[in-house]
Amino acid sequence: MTERSETFTIEQTLPSERLDRFLHTRYPAASRSALQRLIEEGEITVNEQTVKPTHVPHAGEVVTVRWPGPRPDKAEPEDLPLTVLYEDEVLLVVNKTPDIAVHPGNGHEQHTLVNALLHHCKGQLSGIGGVARPGIVHRLDLETSGCLVVAKNDATHVALSAQFADREVEKIYHAVVCGAPTRVTGEIKVPIARHPTHRKRMAATEGGGRAAWTTYEVLRRFKAVSLVQCTLHTGRTHQIRVHMEHLGYPLVGDSIYGKRQNARLVELTGYEAPRQLLHAARLGFTHPKTGEKLVCEAPWPQDFSAAVQTLS
Repeated sequence: MTERSETFTIEQTLPSERLDRFLHTRYPAASRSALQRLIEEGEITVNEQTVKPTHVPHAGEVVTVRWPGPRPDKAEPEDLPLTVLYEDEVLLVVNKTPDIAVHPGNGHEQHTLVNALLHHCKGQLSGIGGVARPGIVHRLDLETSGCLVVAKNDATHVALSAQFADREVEKIYHAVVCGAPTRVTGEIKVPIARHPTHRKRMAATEGGGRAAWTTYEVLRRFKAVSLVQCTLHTGRTHQIRVHMEHLGYPLVGDSIYGKRQNARLVELTGYEAPRQLLHAARLGFTHPKTGEKLVCEAPWPQDFSAAVQTLS
C-alpha cells in the first residue's frame, strides 16, 4: 500500500492543547507515540512547516498528515477461530472472545486478534494503526468481549476514526456489577485521568483528566449483583470499569478496580468470576462507503451467560 496524505484546517484555537493530543482526538486509532514520531519525522506539518508535538493548534492553520504505507508486520497470520458479525469489501465487525488480546504486546506476542485478522483478510487491512495494529480502529481490553470494527483500507479507517472522535458511534455494553445501584437509570460525568500512584490504573477525578460520560440502566437485580447496560458517550481507557467503581458498584471479576468487593462476593456466593464481566453488546455506526446506518449485536459468550445464571 502506498503513502496516503490528508489535509485539513484547524477551526478553533486551542490554547491549552498540544498538537499530538489534538491529533490523537481526531485519529484515536493512532497512538500518541506514533503521532509524535510522525511529527518529529516531518510527516505531519503545519502550514507546510515542521513543528514540535507540543505545538499549540491555532485557528486557520493547515495541517497535512502523510500516513506512511504499512511496514512489514512482525505479527504472522494465524488460523484462529474468528466470529464475524458483518463483513464487506471495506470493513468487518467481529465478536471478540474474552480470552484473546486485540494486538501483540504486553506478553501476548502471538494468538491475538491481529494474527487472526491477518489470516482471515489475507493482508487486506489498513496501515494507519501501525505495524502492530493493522486494521484496528478501536480496542477492547483483553478480558472484554463483544463487538469490534476493523478497517480493510486507510480511507475506511480514517472515516471510522472520525466517527469515534465525534461521538457518532453507538456503543452499548452489558456488565455484571457488585451490589445494586439505587437508581434504575443514571449518568456519570466524571473526568478520567491516569492514577497518580498506580500507573496501570485510571481514576475518576473531579479536577483535571479528560471528560468522560457514561449512562447506565439496571436491567436486572439479583441477590448480590446487578446486570447493567452501559452506554459510552466518550471512549476513555477503562471508562466503564472506572465509572462503575466510582459509583460504588465495580464490575464482577475486576481485580484492578473491585478487588475488595469481589472478595466479599466470593464469601457471600461462593462464585469467583473468570474475568471482568464486561461485554460490548451493540455497535452502531454509519457505513463509510454506503452512508447507511450499520448496527451489529454480539450475543453473550458462554462464561458471561453462566455467570448471570449462577448469580441469579
